[in-house]
Amino acid sequence: MKQPITEIAKPLVAWYKLHERTFPWRENPSPYRVWVSEIMLQQTRIEAALPYFHRFMEALPTIKDLANADEDLLLKLWEGLGYYSRVRNLQKAAKRVMEEFGGELPDDYEKLLTLNGIGEYTAGAIASIAFGKRVAAVDGNVLRVMARLLDDDTDVMDTKHRKQLTKLVNELVPEGYAGEFNQGIMELGETICLPNAMPRCLECPLKDYCAVAGLERARELPVRSAPKQRRVEQRMVFTIITDEKTPRVLLHRREKNGLLGGMWELPNALLPANSVLEDWGIPVISTKPLSTAKHIFSHVEWQLQGTLVKAKSFTPKDGFQLVLATEWEQYALPTAFKTYSKNIPMLLNGEEIQ
Repeated sequence: MKQPITEIAKPLVAWYKLHERTFPWRENPSPYRVWVSEIMLQQTRIEAALPYFHRFMEALPTIKDLANADEDLLLKLWEGLGYYSRVRNLQKAAKRVMEEFGGELPDDYEKLLTLNGIGEYTAGAIASIAFGKRVAAVDGNVLRVMARLLDDDTDVMDTKHRKQLTKLVNELVPEGYAGEFNQGIMELGETICLPNAMPRCLECPLKDYCAVAGLERARELPVRSAPKQRRVEQRMVFTIITDEKTPRVLLHRREKNGLLGGMWELPNALLPANSVLEDWGIPVISTKPLSTAKHIFSHVEWQLQGTLVKAKSFTPKDGFQLVLATEWEQYALPTAFKTYSKNIPMLLNGEEIQ
């Protein structure tokens, strides 16, 4: 006979204390470090985020440093993580913390929710892990664990249902061990109650409480509605190098609002891109086709065709910048352009690429 789900806190916390993985934000769970780690881990695997976290903390060790950081430095520190609105909201929130909360993150869940980029999950994580507040932090791992514990095939993307599950998890969080409970159930989802696979039920501390432990049924849960189909855009990406003694590459700064807002990029345009070089005032000497690439955002897929352009020296129009090899490392370019940007240091040094 299965044990009641209301009793899962004790075995879960005990399991977590034995099996928790070592991460820098756990070794020193200050509110600032927990906050930055939680923002980084949105849409990003832990292993991928770790070097970014170390670099970010070294460059910006305090909320004040983050609030005062130059935007180009901020984007450079985030380069490659993607979803750049995360770091922009992080800085906006840091400025508000300096102005409204005396430079310290508030220890109140509702006040945390008022800060840019902090939703219910992140507020719950900060409040429970950094401040010990008895509040849930419900992410995709928690939803999966709960769906399996309850044998619940309701669509977890349904807003009303997510609120009901969050309410239930809030009731399960034990007084005095909120951080351990929340991290434990997330750890369970990441290492034992695996997504899109048969969970490792024999190793699970909650198998005696789970309605589908050891059953093939577990693989079918949770149920998620199909995501909306992405829009596809076919774009030409131009690597424009000047034919000078000291070559320069042309970059373009995107508009502040919208996709990749305010970031530097390789100039690009929707296909057909017949007249854009002329429109940009590029005195073309020669062109050469480069490889194709693809980049997927949450709502749009870019199908890219590269073109290498050799150009005479020119004065760029507003929004464009010619960059020397010695300046190249100062600019953060989105991962979407990595196929082409990785070759730019060689091109600026006069080397040919195939």
